[in-house]
Amino acid sequence: MSDVPGLPARRAALRLLDAVLHRGETLDQATHNAVQGIVSGPDRALARALAGEALRWLTDLDALIDSATRQRLPDDAKARSVLRLMLAGWLRLDTPPHAVIATGLPLLAGGPRRLAHGVFSALARREARLPDGPSLPQAVAARWGVRSSVIAAALAVPPPLDLTLRDPAETALWCERLQAVSLMPGHLRIARGAAVEDLPGFAEGAWWVQDLAASLPARLLGPGQGRRALDLCAAPGGKTLQLAAVGRRVTALDASPRRQERLRQNLTRTGLSAEVLVADALAWQPDAAFDAVLLDAPCTATGTCRRHPDVLHRIGPRQIAEMAELQARLLECAAAWLAPGGRLVFATC
Repeated sequence: MSDVPGLPARRAALRLLDAVLHRGETLDQATHNAVQGIVSGPDRALARALAGEALRWLTDLDALIDSATRQRLPDDAKARSVLRLMLAGWLRLDTPPHAVIATGLPLLAGGPRRLAHGVFSALARREARLPDGPSLPQAVAARWGVRSSVIAAALAVPPPLDLTLRDPAETALWCERLQAVSLMPGHLRIARGAAVEDLPGFAEGAWWVQDLAASLPARLLGPGQGRRALDLCAAPGGKTLQLAAVGRRVTALDASPRRQERLRQNLTRTGLSAEVLVADALAWQPDAAFDAVLLDAPCTATGTCRRHPDVLHRIGPRQIAEMAELQARLLECAAAWLAPGGRLVFATC
C-alpha cells in the first residue's frame, strides 16, 4: 500500500502527532525526523497541515470520535490518532471521504481498521461538522479565563504570512511586486501557500519572514544612528535584522549554535551586519554597557498558538513557572547592562 498517493504524507502526519502528544516535542522540532525518508516538497507541507489542523481542533475532533464509539478509545490509542487525521483531512482540508478512507485505513495495518472505518463512515453519513471555532483544552480555557473565547475564535483560521522589509521606504514597491497589503511602513502581508524561497526579493535579501507582532518590540527602540544595541536571546534573528537595518551596532546573543547559524545566514542574505555570539546570557558579561537592550525572553510560546497549535497540548503550570523564573533572572541581567539614559524593551509572546 506504500504507493497509494497521499499515504506517505499521512504516515508523516501520524509521526508528528505522536511526537507532540506523546513526547512533548514542538511541531518544528518534530518535523525533520517525522518526514525524513518519507516525504518532501508538497507532501511535506500536507503532512504538516494535517498534523497542525488535528492539533488545532483536537478537542472537537475527539468529541466527534467519542460520539461514534460505544466504548471510549484511550487517548493514546493509535486508532484515535488516525481518526483525528482522517477527520482533519475531511473537515478542514476538504479531502473527499473516499480518499480519506483510502489513505487513512492503511495506517492501521494489523490494527482496528474496521473500527476506524465504521467510526469515520458513521460520522460521514450524518454529515458531522466542526463548530465555528476550535474548543480549547479544558486546562487551557481555565487558565486563560475570559480571554479564551477570543483566542479560540482566532485559532479557526491559520495566520497569514508577514514579512519585514530591509528598507521601509520600499513598502509600496514590494506591495505591488508581491501583491501584498501593508499595515505599517516596512511590513507586508501576503497570502499563504507560496514557497518563501521562491518569492521575489528573497534571494537578494529585501525582506525576511517575521510576524507583525514580533516586529513591534524592535520598532520601540527607534532609529539607530550608530548606537550600540544588545539583542538578548536573539535567534532566529528577525529583531537583530531590524536593529541592524535602522543603523544600530548590534550584538546578537543566543545560547543555540544552530539557531545562531540561521541568523548568520540571514545577515549574509540581507547584507546586514551584527556581532553574533553564542553564549548563556546568565553567565555572559559584556565589555561595555549598551544604549539599548532588547530582551525577547524565552517563554512557553502559548501566545503563538495560532501559528503553533502544539503549545495548546504541551504546556502546563510547571513549564510556565519555570519560564517566569528564567525571565526574571534575564531581566536583571539586561537591566544591569544598560547605559545611563538607555532604553530597555522586555517582550514575550
